[in-house]
Order: sequence, then C-alpha cells, then structure tokens
Amino acid sequence: MNQRAAIAMSSQEVLAFLAEQRVMTVATLGRDGWPHLMPLWYVVRDGELWGWTYGKSQKVVNVERDARCTLQVEAGESYDQLRGVMVKANAVVHRDPDVVFAVGNELSARYGDGSPVDDPRVAGKRVALQFVVVSISSFDHRKLYASG
Repeated sequence: MNQRAAIAMSSQEVLAFLAEQRVMTVATLGRDGWPHLMPLWYVVRDGELWGWTYGKSQKVVNVERDARCTLQVEAGESYDQLRGVMVKANAVVHRDPDVVFAVGNELSARYGDGSPVDDPRVAGKRVALQFVVVSISSFDHRKLYASG
C-alpha cells in the first residue's frame, strides 16, 4: 500500500473530522481567474457541507459566475498531527427563506447559543450555500506514527 492510501481517512473518519472542526476555507474563482479564499462556518447536512453568507459577498458573486470551488478543513499543530479534508464541489446558492432559515438555525445551534434565526431582515440579506461534492481527498498524518 502506498503512503497516500495509508494516510487517507475512511468516509466515516471524514464525517467525524468534519463534525469536530469548526472552520472551512472556501476557494472560489474570481473574475480575474485568481483564487479567492475565505473562511466559513459550516454544517454537514446529509453528508454535504453547507454554509451561509451575505448574498452580495464576493464568494457568492464568484460561484454564481462559476460554481466550481474547493473547500479545505484542516487541523494539527505539528507535522505528525496534520490532518485534513479537501472537497472539490459545485456550489449551489439557495435564496429560499425557508432554506436560509434552516441553515441559519443549524449554524446557530452549532456555533452560537441555539437561538432561532427568525428575523426576515437577517435571512433576507443572506443565502445558503450548498456544496455538492465532486470529489474528496483526505489525509491524517497521525496514521504514519500510529504504529511506532
């Protein structure tokens, strides 16, 4: 078995890792072709990453022009502890208030005090972003050092 395969996470490990981490970096393509990288809080819904952001944000402008994006979630303070997940995805922008509220409430439960997001002024300015997976790559360097 090659080293890359030896350090890949299983699908269950990927989901557990995503559940414990808090920030993903979203890379979209700017009009000039340069990557635009921004952090985003997220939730996992039916195995997919979802977030929300302002509807006029640069990342939304970018994915409305080109849905392709790359997501990264990583952890570790030293080489032997590094682990991460990279997702190539197509972003879908949802403006339906019910969807936006649902994602906002899930984010509030995960990151905040769990207070419901029910103010139409809040959801009216935001969109929900669904990241439809094209491919997933993962690594867990702890597996290199697990046996000794």
